[in-house]
Amino acid sequence: MSDRPIMHVVSMSGGKDSTATALMALEMHGHENCRFVFADTGNEHAQTYEYALDYLPSMLGIKVDVVKADFSDEFATKRANLARLAAGEPESAVYGKRKFQYPWTAEAAAKALELLHPTGNPYLDMCMLKGGFPSRKRQFCTQYLKTEPLTEYALDLIDSGYAVWSWQGVRIDESDSRRTRLQGTGACVKAFDVVGGGLFNYRPILRWHVEDVFEAHAIAGIQPNPLYRQGMNRVGCMPCINAAKAELAEIARRFPEEVERVAEWERLVSSVTRPRSPVSFFHMGTQGHSGQASTIWAVVEWSKTTRGGRQYDLLEPTYDAKACSSAYGLCE
Repeated sequence: MSDRPIMHVVSMSGGKDSTATALMALEMHGHENCRFVFADTGNEHAQTYEYALDYLPSMLGIKVDVVKADFSDEFATKRANLARLAAGEPESAVYGKRKFQYPWTAEAAAKALELLHPTGNPYLDMCMLKGGFPSRKRQFCTQYLKTEPLTEYALDLIDSGYAVWSWQGVRIDESDSRRTRLQGTGACVKAFDVVGGGLFNYRPILRWHVEDVFEAHAIAGIQPNPLYRQGMNRVGCMPCINAAKAELAEIARRFPEEVERVAEWERLVSSVTRPRSPVSFFHMGTQGHSGQASTIWAVVEWSKTTRGGRQYDLLEPTYDAKACSSAYGLCE
């Protein structure tokens, strides 16, 4: 393994699985041998920030470090390219032989250049640079907003003389897609693997069921993130691009300000993207986007329907937005 002292680093998201993982790390290795780190994507709900950065540290007697992706260099590069396009240089001079479906015009590049500045919000900055939002097939948000900042955190500890066990709250049973992806021979299916250079990945709850996770909370006297009692299946982002239809309806009903924030993000990203490019928080493809600056409200309307979007849920207006609602039976 390694002659270095081991530091156990737990990635905290404010969700049920990372909390159960933190409880296990503390029980096995104690406070002095553990570090806890939260990757701030800029797309978490206020209740998740409070839970991960205030409630859990208070209840567990821990300190949670915060890491954040920084895209300053990428903004400088993209602004330099847009300036050349705005000055009239052809795209071939800026991007070489690469062909794009929607070419820049000098006018569009000049408009984008006015608006393309870092906001300090990692999620929004990433999307402005990428010219669009992540999708289920292009889920680059995890890499840029979580994996890379958390890896840098671990490498800093390695540089200071530690071997790092990176504790990850990953469960095969979390979703059908994850079960399909992880049920193979790839590295992710392993509970422990060696990355190299003094870094190791450890997934102690890989084969736990969700009932085990909440039981770990109860035994430790820790309340789950309150969003789980407000209709949320996942709490890492608000909303997540993988949010289910019913979950999106709950978000719109309980937290309409989050939908309006996404709509504003769509409008801003649309303004700094190639003309006519499809920009949708919930990926709708070229036809679904149709050059609109914002599509989130159309998706919210769809989330209120039944029968494959052909009929509105007639009971929807009667739902109490403050009532307890849980996909995990936490209201019982």
